[in-house]
Amino acid sequence: MIIQIIDKLFLVYMIMLFVRILGSWFPEYRDTRFMLFIAFYTDPYLNLFRRFIPPLGMLDISPIVAFFALQLIEGLTKYVVSAL
Repeated sequence: MIIQIIDKLFLVYMIMLFVRILGSWFPEYRDTRFMLFIAFYTDPYLNLFRRFIPPLGMLDISPIVAFFALQLIEGLTKYVVSAL
């Protein structure tokens, strides 16, 4: 039961990250209420990785690392919860 909740929470956050990344390609939607909501919750996490991985010109690979880190955190969280 708790594992399923963890799965859903991480899935929702991964979708939010994906929407944030796609939304950055369309500047006309950047200031909509929906995108501001998404950015409010995802930018602090993405900024952790942008501090260490600067953009390569127009290409920002920090979200890729952020996705991998989030999957690692999810796996560790589920492992700890299942061990209890």
